[in-house]
Amino acid sequence: MEVESQRPNLKGREGTISALNAAIEALNLAKELSSITQAKAIFGSVSVTLSMIRVSFLLVLCRQIVD
Repeated sequence: MEVESQRPNLKGREGTISALNAAIEALNLAKELSSITQAKAIFGSVSVTLSMIRVSFLLVLCRQIVD
């Protein structure tokens, strides 16, 4: 019963991870295509920030699955 109640939450979390991956890829593409140095720096730093959020989110997700 407990496993069944966690499945909808996992789908939502997986959707969040997918959205983070898509945003990171879009920012990396924008950084590559941009010709403005300041924009490249901003896209790069936002991409790194989202990557850190994704990693911490995955750690929390793994910890909840193990518990």
